[in-house]
Amino acid sequence: MDKEDFLSVVIKNNPNADTGLISRAFDFSREAHRGQKRASGQEFFSHAVEVGYILSNLKLGSHTVASGLLHDVLEDTSIKQETIRQLFGDEILHLIEGVTKIKSINLEAPDARAENLRKVLLATTKDIRVILIKLADRLHNMRTLKHLPREMQLSVSRETLDIYVPIAYKLGMYRIKSELEDLCLRYMHPDAYQKLKDMISKKLEDREKEVEGVIRDIKGKIDEKGINAIVVGRAKHFYSIYKKMVKHKKRFEDIYDLLAIRIITKTVDDCYRIIGIIHSNWSPLPGRFKDYIATPKPNMYQSIHTDIMYEGKSVEVQIRTFEMHYQADDGIAAHWRYKDTERDKRFDRRISWMKQILEWSSSEQGKGFIENLKIDLFKDEIIVFTPKGDPIILPEGATPIDFAYEVHTDIGNHCKGVRVNGRIVQLDHELHSGDIVEVITSRSSMPSRHWLKIVRTNPAKSKIRQALGIAAEHSRLQAPQDREAERAEQSQEGILSMINLRGIKPSNTRLAGCCTVAYDDPIVGYRAKDGKLAVHNRHCGRIRELGESRFISLGWEDKKNGVNTTRLDVEVIDRVGLLADIFSVISEENANVVSVNTKTVKEKFVLSFELNTPPEKVKWLVDRIRGIRNVVRVEVEQT
Repeated sequence: MDKEDFLSVVIKNNPNADTGLISRAFDFSREAHRGQKRASGQEFFSHAVEVGYILSNLKLGSHTVASGLLHDVLEDTSIKQETIRQLFGDEILHLIEGVTKIKSINLEAPDARAENLRKVLLATTKDIRVILIKLADRLHNMRTLKHLPREMQLSVSRETLDIYVPIAYKLGMYRIKSELEDLCLRYMHPDAYQKLKDMISKKLEDREKEVEGVIRDIKGKIDEKGINAIVVGRAKHFYSIYKKMVKHKKRFEDIYDLLAIRIITKTVDDCYRIIGIIHSNWSPLPGRFKDYIATPKPNMYQSIHTDIMYEGKSVEVQIRTFEMHYQADDGIAAHWRYKDTERDKRFDRRISWMKQILEWSSSEQGKGFIENLKIDLFKDEIIVFTPKGDPIILPEGATPIDFAYEVHTDIGNHCKGVRVNGRIVQLDHELHSGDIVEVITSRSSMPSRHWLKIVRTNPAKSKIRQALGIAAEHSRLQAPQDREAERAEQSQEGILSMINLRGIKPSNTRLAGCCTVAYDDPIVGYRAKDGKLAVHNRHCGRIRELGESRFISLGWEDKKNGVNTTRLDVEVIDRVGLLADIFSVISEENANVVSVNTKTVKEKFVLSFELNTPPEKVKWLVDRIRGIRNVVRVEVEQT
């Protein structure tokens, strides 16, 4: 593409573009990259032009398009920062430097990859245009990936699917997300991709005729009511079909919704009138109606979704305004259309998840950070509210403790109980969109290790570990017997071991999730219909709600002097010296071994120990054994 053609595209997409600036950037980049070749044999400059072209088609501002043309000059040529500053100014230099800092992730060691990901997030929170340029860069690289060796194709595709696809999703950029996913499928699973492509092309011919009938009928009903709307069919992209086949273990022949209907109209009022027309003429499928206009997704996506039955087959329908349509395709890029400086609260909400990740990432290292980041990026999200009506975005499956830490670290650290929609619930209660959550705090309440098994968000886990770490630092100043008691108090198993359960087996007992219990608190047990016992703090708000007739009084054992018989079943993968390592830990904790037995299950061994040990030492002993190499699982039974 020559400069004249490029500038004509720029002007078409942005009539007010600074063509002088973009023209100078085009010429400078062409000279800087002169003589450089890509793996395809094409001029390297062609890549810079394609990146600028993608950014122009997103209708982004002149500085962003110019930076796209120049994005590789600092990294791949001898051009210095000062030259860029003098010729193009600080703003363009800032954008190019931001993109340059984002190196390849998969080809580096875990710690280097983690640090680079932090740079991606940090650069994006400072200026969203950095990640927009990087997404355009990655999209063109994926389009030309066929020229690289197979190993590189897999590596780049994996990185794209792990990091850049979910970032595009989080930013609401569905058009780029969908193309990246299809390209990843093409290189990661080439046989499946080609088979899917061939089968879809055959099946779509028949399906398109059916969809034409649906479009004609729906458009007719809408026109009858005098509503101005566009009704079109939308082919689903390959990756979404492939993912559905894998997730639901379906054959391609069992996938019918290859096409969906999209209705685009002028106003929100028209959207709701149209959904009324559709549901009054065709039966909606139960559980498939979703109103993302009233409650937008956290990435600000808005549409009404429904599935209807049409001549015996299900048809997916989406309804949105034109503005919502642009936002759905290009996400945050649509908000920056034609502009280079504007920023508002909607922008801040879109990138709030990046700031949250940066908060906890400083305490995570290498591979752990990367894996947790991928989990966080892929999670679907819910919106819940504080009693004052402030929205809080959390991942699906989040609990009240996640909510408490999201509001403020101190509220999480001192959470005593929670009300959801006016009712006391357990701390492991799963929150849903629209819930109103009120956290009950007490200065005497502190996190327990049990919370780490409850929470779903990495920021909450990080803050709980930090709180427990502070407690651990404090405990080093205590007497040994006090430290042992405190270790026991920090875990569910340790607390239960210190309770007189009045003959009920520990395996049939748990701590209630709606309150916190510490040694010497007044406690009661709630006996469920299945005979299992939940231990509550005597001051728990749920006691009155549950009815006191099913509660029994409980007390505490002497936590310092008692000795119980404990059975440990330790599942291991055998290795030289393993048994000696386990006995060494048992000896260091001053536990007496009454007996030990072994049995073999395939290549794994189960070692059964009977020990005499004070109950407060059990949890600490188990934690140490779990930390031994080749130990798979440890189960505890106390008598």
